[in-house]
This record gives sequence, C-alpha cells and structure tokens, in this order.
Amino acid sequence: MTRPATPHKRATAKKGAAKGTKSGKARYHEPTPAKTDPQAFEQVVRSRRSVRRFTNAPIPSDVLDACLDLALLAPNSSNLQPWAFYKVQTPKKKQALVRACLNQNAARTAAELIVVVARTDTYLENAKDNLRAWPDGEVPKLVRDYYTKLVPLMYSQGPLGALGLAKGVVTNAIGQFRPMIRGPFSAAELKVWAVKSTSLAAENLMLALRAYGYDSCPMEGFDEARVARLLRLPRGASIPMVIAAGMRADDGIYHPQIRFDRARFVFTV
Repeated sequence: MTRPATPHKRATAKKGAAKGTKSGKARYHEPTPAKTDPQAFEQVVRSRRSVRRFTNAPIPSDVLDACLDLALLAPNSSNLQPWAFYKVQTPKKKQALVRACLNQNAARTAAELIVVVARTDTYLENAKDNLRAWPDGEVPKLVRDYYTKLVPLMYSQGPLGALGLAKGVVTNAIGQFRPMIRGPFSAAELKVWAVKSTSLAAENLMLALRAYGYDSCPMEGFDEARVARLLRLPRGASIPMVIAAGMRADDGIYHPQIRFDRARFVFTV
C-alpha cells in the first residue's frame, strides 16, 4: 500500500483573479476536485462496523500514520484543532490501557489502541499558530483581531468561571433582540465544544482505517480517570473515546447492523 502525501504539509496555493479585493492582491483559490467516487465512499461507510475481535495481523506504521494524518484534516471550530491522539504502543502501557478498558475483547485483541483526547487548554496557543501559519505572513486585520481578541474572549472562563458567567448574562440579555452565539459559558460547555471537533476527527480516523482495509471499534466503556493518569494528561483534557483498531477477525462482528426508520431522525421543515 502506498502512503499518500502527508496532508498536514501546506499545499501550493493557486491564486485567482485579484478583482474585487481592496488591496488589489489576488484571492486564494483552490479548485474543486475534478472527480470523486461516491460509490467507493459509500462502500467505506457501509462496511465500517464496530469490530469486537481482531486478528493478530499488525497495522503497518505508515498506514496508521496516514490514517492519523487524514484524521487531522477533519473540520473543526475556528481551526483551533482541540484534539490529540495517543498511539499506546509500549507493552506495559498498552496492557494497563486494556485493563482500563475493562478487558473487553475489542481492546484485548486490537493491534493498535488510540486514545482520542479533547483539549480545552490549547486554544490560545493554537490561535497564535494560525496567525504564524498565515500564507505569505500577511495577516488581514480581521483575522488578526479574531484570533487575538475574539477567541480569548469567547473561550476564556476566568477565575472560578466568573468571566464565563458574566458573558452568559450579557449574551442572554442581548440575545433577546438579535441572534447571538450562546457559549461556551462554563468549563462544561467548553468541554462540549472541544469534544465536538475531536469526534469529527475520530470519525475521519475510523473511515480512513476502513479505506485501508482495517477496522475499528470506538469504545466508551473505559475508566477515564485511569487512562488520564496513564497518559499523564493535563487539566482541561477529556477522553471522548478509545479506538481499537486492527484486521477484522471472522467472528469480529457480533450481530447485524440495526438502524431505525430514517423518518424518526430526518425532518424537512
């Protein structure tokens, strides 16, 4: 299998016409892909299952890294990328992680265990990195103000959550008269914010594994406190899931996939 080019390396920007720009500079232009294959994507999505048993076959390191690179391409809030992925490969730590995952079959038989972590303590540094990475180093004032002023105001909660509480009161008052972004106004809401983006990246990872011929199982059944201690995670980190990955065993699927009538979930308003 050939590993794709590392996605997080910056692609060469193609510039379009300068028409309509106040500065006279060309706008960034990225052409629409000429061709996609919906049938191949459907096959990946439909064949992805939560696999409970894996074979002894390893996942090649270049394939696993390619899948993680694709995970990092997931959409996320303001490009603040509040995620981290821990490949637990040290035998002693992996054994401890299996125990923390309650010795369930998916964890015990997996070739790889990946802990998916949502971070609420990295948004300020990542905001700075967005400015450092701006093409040509020329950051528009609107963008600079967003990352240096609005992001700290939106996500910082202040001592004992006082700033978040104050923001909630003011926002809810103004929101009576015009649309407003409501939150995050507490540490709990900030955690939800980080978990949403991180879960999108986790789904990218699982679909990428399936596209390469491997399978996965996202596990919620684990002792989060023990896993956090095992990885020495900082405060402000939470673990939405642990992903077991490997080659599907013949008895890796326990029962047919069950989905309810789409009319219960899809609405036209």
